[in-house]
Order: sequence, then structure tokens, then C-alpha cells
Amino acid sequence: MIELEGVPELIDPVMVAAFEGWNDAGDAASGAVAHLDREWKGEVFAALDAEDYYDFQVNRPTVWLDNGVRKITWPTTRLSVVRIGGAKPRDLVLVRGIEPSMRWRSFCNEILGFAHELGVEMVVILGALLGDTPHTRPVPVSGVTSDADLARTMDLEETKYEGPTGIVGILQEACTHAGVPAVSLWAAVPHYVSQPPNPKATLALLNRLEDLIDIRIPLGELPEDARAWQLGVDQLAAEDSEVAEYVQTLEEARDTADLPEASGDAIAREFERYLRRRDPAAGPGPEAGPGDGSYLRDTTSGLTRPPRRKPDPSGEDAQPPAAAPPEDDTPDTPEA
Repeated sequence: MIELEGVPELIDPVMVAAFEGWNDAGDAASGAVAHLDREWKGEVFAALDAEDYYDFQVNRPTVWLDNGVRKITWPTTRLSVVRIGGAKPRDLVLVRGIEPSMRWRSFCNEILGFAHELGVEMVVILGALLGDTPHTRPVPVSGVTSDADLARTMDLEETKYEGPTGIVGILQEACTHAGVPAVSLWAAVPHYVSQPPNPKATLALLNRLEDLIDIRIPLGELPEDARAWQLGVDQLAAEDSEVAEYVQTLEEARDTADLPEASGDAIAREFERYLRRRDPAAGPGPEAGPGDGSYLRDTTSGLTRPPRRKPDPSGEDAQPPAAAPPEDDTPDTPEA
């Protein structure tokens, strides 16, 4: 039985989760939850027992000095609560950790136990995958769910994915079977520049989260970081004509695919979303101040240069070359 004596009754709580590892290309998803926690000054109120879920030879603990005293930080998953002020206050339960090494069903059941005790209305899981998308265009973000009714009412895609999955897919299915509405937001990260951080993808996830749960998120320096990131990749691409040609091919493919959406109605909808995000009257934002964490109980708990591509002498190579898999072998298709 989970007991949260130090956490009061929450207001319209939504759980937002992200996990480092296989489903976190460019650290975009975990970076988004870290941004929320930092901007609203969340305080950790619970942490899962690292012994139950992590192989310490895979995810090693770290040793650090605190005023000359050696301490150890164990890999785990932590939960914090932030309160968003303003005319319509609400709470977010932030879940941030590392994809577990073992006992995934027990891991998800423990997360769902917290969600039940806190009265969470919906779970939003953030993920990032590698894709054939150019860094010069807006980051594609897909919203998917296993719930047909939720897909219809919230304008989401009903997942049809089949194949290997990570903790994002497992947690979403666990939520579905437990009767908890769950959505996954997936950002596509260019496979030729997959090294973290990717502030542009993090920003895209936060913008989509704003629309999904109708809040306004203080972005801080993130937009400027995203512009600097794109400029850096532009400079790397300009150093190699083959890479520049490949990026141009991706741009043309993306623009052709997006052409049907470039209608007046689509542009108007996007502009309305932009105004809603940035309009102070549209919802709580930076001026609302950070969440008051005093009610929480204390616990002790490169960019790299894009790869060279050799052109197909037949001239029939219409598909981009396969991406070199990152160390965490992030999939290239949204799973859940």
C-alpha cells in the first residue's frame, strides 16, 4: 500500500513521465520533464527502490563529494509534484528516471499505484525516436494512444505499432489495462545528429504537451538553445557537400509530404495555437510563479558530424541511407 502522507489532495493532476535510454533519442524526452521540474521547482516526494529494477553493471551508480564526504547516487526513478498557478491552477506529477533493467510489470504497477493514490486523471508519456527528418524543419511530434475513444476526442492517432517495445510502450499498455487514460508523445530526432542534447526536439515536445493538457509552460532559454543547436548543425552540414545534399533530399521529401497541410485553414490553426501558448490571458505561465513545494514531504531518497553518404550510381536510390544505431538502439517508429 502506497501512503503519501505529505502530499495533499491535488488539483486535476496529470502525470508526465519520461525515461532515459531506448526511448529517449537525443535526451529530448527526459530533457522535457527535467525542464518542467526545473522551471516549476518540483521537489521529489518518492523514489523507487533501485535494487528492485536496475542492473548496476548496466546503469552504474556514481560517486560524488559533498563537502569532502563521499556519497553515492543510485540509478532510479523519482516522482515530484509541481503546482501550476494562475486562474485555473492544476498539478503535474512528474516521473523521471532510467528505463528499468528488470521486472517491468512490477515497475509499471508501482507507478500506477502512485497515480491511483494521487488521483491522476491522465498519464502522458514522452518519447523520442530517430527518423529521416531534416534538422531544418519543425520537429514532427506524434500523439498516440491505445484508447479509441481518447484518440477521437483528443485528435490523436490510435496506435497500430507491432514490434519491439520499450518502457514507454509497456507503461502505456499498463495504463490502458488499468483504465487510466494514457497518451504517448513522440518527437522525431534526425538520425544523422542523434547525440544529446537536442533542445529543438525538447521544445517541440513541450509545445505539444501545452496543447494536449491546456497549460502554458515557461520556456526560459530553451527557444534560444534550439536556435543555437540548429545553427551548429547547419555549420556541420555546410562542411560536407554530400551531407548538404542529403539534408536537401530530406527537406524536399518533407516539404512534399507536408504540402497538403499547407492550406489556409491549417496555417490559421497553427497560428491560433501559437497565440494561445504565448498569450498571458490564455493560461498560467512564468508570471504565475513556481509551484509552492513547501507542502511536499522531504525524502532522502554533438553534436557529431553527420555521416558521409556515397550516392547510388544508378540514380535510383530514393530512400535515405540507414541510420547508424545509437548506443541505446532507439527505435525509429512510435510504439504506443
